[in-house]
Amino acid sequence: MTQIPQPAAPAHPIAHWQEDGAERSARWRSEAGLPPPKRIVIADDSLSADAAYKLACEGGTLLWRGDYQNARQLLQALARRVDRKGAKTGATPLESFHLHRQAQGRRAQILSRLVLPLDADYAIPLRRAPDLRQACQEAYGEGGETSLVSLRELLGLIGAHEWRKKGVEVKALAARIHPHYGVFAPIRGEYVDLAADAPLPGAELAFDIGTGSGVLAALLAKRGVARVVATDQDERALACAADNLQRLQLDGQVELQRANLFPEGRAQLAICNPPWLPAKPSSAIEYAVYDPDSAMLRGYLDGLAAHLLPGGEGWLILSDLAEHLGLRSREQLLQWIDQAGLAVLGRLDVKPSHKKAVEQTDGLSAARRAEITSLWRLGVKAPA
Repeated sequence: MTQIPQPAAPAHPIAHWQEDGAERSARWRSEAGLPPPKRIVIADDSLSADAAYKLACEGGTLLWRGDYQNARQLLQALARRVDRKGAKTGATPLESFHLHRQAQGRRAQILSRLVLPLDADYAIPLRRAPDLRQACQEAYGEGGETSLVSLRELLGLIGAHEWRKKGVEVKALAARIHPHYGVFAPIRGEYVDLAADAPLPGAELAFDIGTGSGVLAALLAKRGVARVVATDQDERALACAADNLQRLQLDGQVELQRANLFPEGRAQLAICNPPWLPAKPSSAIEYAVYDPDSAMLRGYLDGLAAHLLPGGEGWLILSDLAEHLGLRSREQLLQWIDQAGLAVLGRLDVKPSHKKAVEQTDGLSAARRAEITSLWRLGVKAPA
């Protein structure tokens, strides 16, 4: 049976501040990797939203000592003030994308400056605070020391905990996948449907590269592949995949390995759904969406030929959103495929059905409406 690795508790830097005439300190938690705040101001229910917004814009971090529910209301008020200017649209899709990312970054920066204390067991020492100890333990591992965390991040933990409990229905599996905190949730089912429809080149051994929640490894096992080796570099992803495979009773068919891209050996099929946008992530969680310099995509293509058996196929599942945004061209993708000694054997396409594909409210809506998700069937080029 596959053992479930537990997420390792990372070392956190220390935040320092003055309160009631004394020096205080606590561990600083930030999944985005933000450094400890330099200026911490004690805040409570007497602080107005306008004053809080001014302090946050000036670089102050608000350590909340008031009512928890009032802190949530204040965060909503700060978000409304950040969003007043609306989204900016550039002269080109690429410019619009960069403006969108800049706005996202500024929004996250300001909203992250409302922070809450956590006791050593993750209890929140505030009035009307909910019990979030399980959600924190799932994300951070065991406690053991007092800490500070932004309310925005804490709410993300709550959302992840709820997704983990109820799971995501995956029609192609006729089952639910339970995503863990920090692991990409398969809420866009069209890419799973593509892998369910493509003809299998063989049913003895397949590799799932960058398995994440384990959804594609589970799908291949359900389709009758006798053995699947699924890899990932992230401990949270491996723990999530192990959990899901055990729930689905497929852990006997799927072997999990911590690896950078490929495991040892060759298979009849190697499937990969890399992050779709070649841009720099602003946090560890965003590596599921952003692939700096297309490193994972190119690594998969460059290593594929050496890991396929004769007649084997590599399945690349990729959205063309990057092409519509001007981040990567179709010609560039085809060139990388050719340079890796690969040939395109076929392609399955699907139009995304998620709500962002039909949004009319931001500068990226035209690109999203044009987006197509494809499964590229790749094989090793025949010798010239």
